[in-house]
Amino acid sequence: MEVTIDGKERNVIINKKKIKNIYFRFDEELNLVINANKYITEKEIINLINKNKESLEKMLKKIERKQEKNNEFWYLGNKYDIIYNDLVRNIDFQNGTIICKDKNTLDKFIKKQTKEIFEIEVNNLRKIIKPPNFALKIRKMKSRWGVCNYKLKTITLNSELIRYNIENLRYVIVHEMCHFYHHDHSKKFWNMVSIYYPNYKQARKELRS
Repeated sequence: MEVTIDGKERNVIINKKKIKNIYFRFDEELNLVINANKYITEKEIINLINKNKESLEKMLKKIERKQEKNNEFWYLGNKYDIIYNDLVRNIDFQNGTIICKDKNTLDKFIKKQTKEIFEIEVNNLRKIIKPPNFALKIRKMKSRWGVCNYKLKTITLNSELIRYNIENLRYVIVHEMCHFYHHDHSKKFWNMVSIYYPNYKQARKELRS
């Protein structure tokens, strides 16, 4: 089964389950996946798709924008084209282009830079905010830029922050360090954040976009 959404034919995958409502989503191949009651008919599904066509188009465009950005290479807030060259030994930055031997070499470079840059920024802000001693963890997270576990005394930073400019990284570090003093997002918490990062609203906006 196929339907036209945003001017393109999309495959429809229907999963019939013991549920009352109908749920729409797009998978990584941009197929429309529908979870619906097992008694629903194909005609009813088509009618619901047409009824929600505008919302589905918005959902699709949002996913396409996200996929496009994920396929681009960003480093510290700058977008780069990548050229792989077997003869190159070191990573070379040239006018918006990164030249390196292969993807594995580039991945190792980014992982090393992420650890070094994050640790430098964390240590600089430790001296200013003076939180309790904590362990820094770095890993890729889907829905959060940082996590402060004040009980275990750890801060986890999303490795994807290396794609953003250094100011965004500093905001996230300040945010998580302030959670050692205020465990919620109360007015006192945001007041403290504003002391160490006055432009936090702009940083939040950039990270959301």
